[in-house]
Amino acid sequence: FNVVVAGVFIFYSLAGPYMPAVISHGGASLNKLASHQWLGTEGVFGVALGVSTSFVFLFVLFGALLERAGAGNYFIKVAYAMLGHMRGGPAKAAVVSSGPSGIISGSSIANVVTTGTFTIPLMKRVGFPATKAGAVEVAASTNGQLTPPVMGAAAFLMVEYVGISYLEVIKHAILPALISYIGLLYIVHLEACKMGMEGIERPNRPTLAQRMLTWVVVLIGLIVLSLAVYYGVGWTKSVFGDAAVWILGPAVLLSYIGLVKYATRFPDLEEDDPEADMGELPETGPTVKTGLYFLLPVAVLIWCLMVERFSPQLSAFWATLFMIFIVITHRPMKTFFRRHEGAGAQFVAGVNDFVHSLATGARNMVGIGVATATAGIVVGTVTLTGIGLVMTQFVELLSGGNLLLMLILTAIISLILGMGLPTTANYIVVSTLMAPVIVTLGAQNGLIVPLIAVHLFVFYFGILADDTPPVGLAAYAAAAISGADPIKTGIQGFTYDIRTAILPFMFIFNTQLLLIGLTGWFDLLITIFSAVTAMLVFSAATQGFWFTKTRWWETLALLLITFTMFRPGFWWDMVYPPNEERPGTELVEYLDTLPADESVVLRVSGMSMDGSDVSTYVQLDVPEAETPTERLAAAGLEVSEQGDALAVDFVNFGSAAEDAGIQFGWNIDAVQVELERPPKEIMFIPALALLGLVAFSQLRRRNDGTLKPQAAAS
Repeated sequence: FNVVVAGVFIFYSLAGPYMPAVISHGGASLNKLASHQWLGTEGVFGVALGVSTSFVFLFVLFGALLERAGAGNYFIKVAYAMLGHMRGGPAKAAVVSSGPSGIISGSSIANVVTTGTFTIPLMKRVGFPATKAGAVEVAASTNGQLTPPVMGAAAFLMVEYVGISYLEVIKHAILPALISYIGLLYIVHLEACKMGMEGIERPNRPTLAQRMLTWVVVLIGLIVLSLAVYYGVGWTKSVFGDAAVWILGPAVLLSYIGLVKYATRFPDLEEDDPEADMGELPETGPTVKTGLYFLLPVAVLIWCLMVERFSPQLSAFWATLFMIFIVITHRPMKTFFRRHEGAGAQFVAGVNDFVHSLATGARNMVGIGVATATAGIVVGTVTLTGIGLVMTQFVELLSGGNLLLMLILTAIISLILGMGLPTTANYIVVSTLMAPVIVTLGAQNGLIVPLIAVHLFVFYFGILADDTPPVGLAAYAAAAISGADPIKTGIQGFTYDIRTAILPFMFIFNTQLLLIGLTGWFDLLITIFSAVTAMLVFSAATQGFWFTKTRWWETLALLLITFTMFRPGFWWDMVYPPNEERPGTELVEYLDTLPADESVVLRVSGMSMDGSDVSTYVQLDVPEAETPTERLAAAGLEVSEQGDALAVDFVNFGSAAEDAGIQFGWNIDAVQVELERPPKEIMFIPALALLGLVAFSQLRRRNDGTLKPQAAAS
């Protein structure tokens, strides 16, 4: 597949003059093409392969070590033990275990192969049809690549491409990933309800009081642990500075030894036999306690990235070094603490596991390396031929200037470009080709979108290519395990992933879903509540089932509620406009009231470098200064009045004005002024009232017994 992709883009580079007019270019000679792709820094040996070799490999190796040590099996068994008693429990376990597995694997296809071998047969055994069992695993695995902190290593690429810190990337990506997972869990629950499934019986069924006590103890334990880490560990950073690492290192080592010794009180987890009878669920407590030490290297990774603010390379280095120590020592240490013979043999086995992990990591990296080199060819083609501008013109031509149609076309092209590529290469290709399309055409239509939102938009659809027929390779991998038809598995998987596909459209128009523009804790809680509610309601609408089978008007009502909860501003803007345009000459007056370090949206026009007329919107960051004129100067602008507009007389090199895209000789025609208005969240009230009406209608039908759940599938 990589050869096909590379061949297509190389052919396009050479055959530019013979292409249809809308995508044609001047073409390149063979010598120029070879020089650009092979010797330059924008081709094969460019950013894509450089990032791949500098730190993606470290995360691939880290994942291989985790898997070899038994962490993958541990994550699956814990999810199974905790969720197996619920309706459709094994399917819910597949969803939950795919999140941690996203740290281990570098693609959704690898995720399916590692977790699906266990979860798909398990789902079939409790009554899920083969097609749906494979589709649930595919949907869960694609979501695993969208989930922080690693996101299939794409999170670290976004740091390079977007120019923000790793912590900011995680902050913006966390809420969409979480609500997408919650939605998939709810879909699995609804599927189980439709088929009349019951959970697997627990070996010891706790009473309601015992369950409440357990949750209270767990909650208090988490609070105490958080406070202990914050006050007991956090102070070391302020007191000892950079030397804190050398104090915390021995503490982590002692914690590891203590957790390994604690794990020896319980029997080791066995690899699951997919063909074995269901039997009873493993006990949750002992299952969780057998591998708590597997969480330490993940904690070290997150601590280094988020607290110490180390580079991704250095963070992965320390986490991998600790993981190597665990792989080699955890078996002989268990043997020693259990007072069994054979600690030496277990040490040799640990060394063999380490060597095997190195080989597995290198083998897994070969495919990623080839794919990122192919992505380098795509990037090189973009810079050589100017296809990025061509794609913008192509989408603009087909969309006819319609903003929503432009986003839909961009999503479809991202799906096509992402087919068959691992996560890192996938992100590089779609962000290089399609992110500028949204930025340019969105600005022309008055939609100023943060760059991280644009990159997440194309990234989401690039990843969703893995379960989109006819190419969806993750669906083929799942079908091979389940024995179902791969096309049907892909179609079913994509119907489950529709909830993920709507999220990018929502956070493009409502950036609060990316935790951008929130004003406080109450704002955050309202955003989380509305997003979770919208996702659950949408899941019910797409499944055609909530408390009972939905009628057509109920489905339409649920979709309307979903849209309102996700984007209340759509309706509110019709009643209370969020801003108004005023003549460009009022910019100086407006800056006098603008708070420090805020940005202002301007409508500008002029002639581009290629001689075409441009009219677009830009967002200008305005630093603080004593007077409005000085604030403009600090932003890099010198202007003069020209009728109702401001003429741009000078733009400083490297200034905020140049970064915003303002050019010398352009005019500032208008400035957008924000208007005071009631909060848009008032629209949640009628939406929730309508939701209550639908719930009342469904509960009345269910209680009347007019519709009963179907029998469980055999």
